[in-house]
Amino acid sequence: MMKKIIWAALVLFLFNGAVSGIAQAKEYKEGTEYTRVSQQPTENESKVEVLEFFWYGCPHCYQFEPVLSRWLTTRPANVEFIRVPAVFRPEWKVHARTYYALQVMGLGEKLHTAIFKEIQEKKKRLDTEEAMTKFVVEQGVNKNEFTETYNSFSIDNMMRKAIKKLEAYKIRGVPAMAVNGKYVVSGSSAGSYENMMRIVDYLISKESTAASAVTK
Repeated sequence: MMKKIIWAALVLFLFNGAVSGIAQAKEYKEGTEYTRVSQQPTENESKVEVLEFFWYGCPHCYQFEPVLSRWLTTRPANVEFIRVPAVFRPEWKVHARTYYALQVMGLGEKLHTAIFKEIQEKKKRLDTEEAMTKFVVEQGVNKNEFTETYNSFSIDNMMRKAIKKLEAYKIRGVPAMAVNGKYVVSGSSAGSYENMMRIVDYLISKESTAASAVTK
């Protein structure tokens, strides 16, 4: 008899836990926590593409960076993550060109945080080619290679594509995230940086489920 009581209590406990988990599963509303845009092309159709729009001169982007970095260590295997430097003003071009030049040189992720810290913590603007070149050279980057890459035609192309993405996704401020060419999440719509990533995860799951249904 005692075993039956214990077993019944265990079943009830597990059931309540399941119900509680379902109750806690958050449903996010289109037009409130995130917005939908006209379908945009993605780099890899076999993956769920996640874009981050950022600017090195943005303190909010710098505050968001640790949250994003933690998410990157646990992101789903089917996610393709791409950073997109924002260019809302002419003076932002130096930061964007630097980001792309360092990516081409294979040094982007290595110096990404260092550039953020130099601007946000040490209050160095680094908004001219000369100032940025001096800084990256101090980090061990070859000056001639950086200058050549920074001013190359391929970087011009990357810049044009970045600006087109900003316009296509209707990005008005940073940081902002876009999921699979369809959805945009901003700090203001999410309410917090942590919630921003929860909404991104929700949208990734939504897109992954849709892709799975199509392949069946």
